[in-house]
Amino acid sequence: MKYAEMTAVELKNVSREDTMVVLPIAAVEQHGPHMPTGTDHFICTAVAEAVEQNLHESLLLLPTLWLGASQHHLRWGATLTPRVENYETLLYEIVESVLNDGFRRVLILNGHGGNIGPMQTALRRLQVHYHHCQLLAASYWSIAEQEIAAALEGECKTLGHACEAETSLIMHLRPDLVRPAKIDNFIDYEPDLVDGVYICRDMFQRTSAGATGRPDLASAEKGARMFSQIVTRVTSVIAAFTEAALTDEL
Repeated sequence: MKYAEMTAVELKNVSREDTMVVLPIAAVEQHGPHMPTGTDHFICTAVAEAVEQNLHESLLLLPTLWLGASQHHLRWGATLTPRVENYETLLYEIVESVLNDGFRRVLILNGHGGNIGPMQTALRRLQVHYHHCQLLAASYWSIAEQEIAAALEGECKTLGHACEAETSLIMHLRPDLVRPAKIDNFIDYEPDLVDGVYICRDMFQRTSAGATGRPDLASAEKGARMFSQIVTRVTSVIAAFTEAALTDEL
């Protein structure tokens, strides 16, 4: 079920108790010299739409919010972003409109690292008023962490930025948008966690080319295998939450 393709009458007849409403959120921002600015949008949308196909009777898919919290990329240019506080409020109000329409299960499915803080804070604010609802948020890579790690050859076994994982996924989903001649080894990036301490730096400070990891190890075949495994894992997790009992505590 795709929200934007349905009429108001059709949406009115969708179960408010047994349906998981999924809001995919992404970003349009610089992705190094070899990847399109819409990388996060393309990947997150593809994952969400594939999962919707698997769960079309119990999942209501909202349009992907392509705008993300990307202020930390601004110094590289080629980045569209609101302020973080505005983005948090935007997420709050989108989910609030779904909840006020009676739906009781909402998942924000994230495709951009900068969105993690705002989406969690937005749900914390909402939970105060919607105790009886299932309010969920996750990045697709956190759900499929083990599957992604097993597919990667480089030392970094997590999804980074224009990295081995993202480059492989775009090579699979949109090979026409990858610039192979610009792919390099970008392992010289600075981590944002040192000895358990979060260091707040933007991507201009952390990277030499606006990208991280080993995209030189990426391939379309790796991307296809990874994408299939991500979709399978995300489908399984969403199905389990949708089947879980809701509380009527107010």
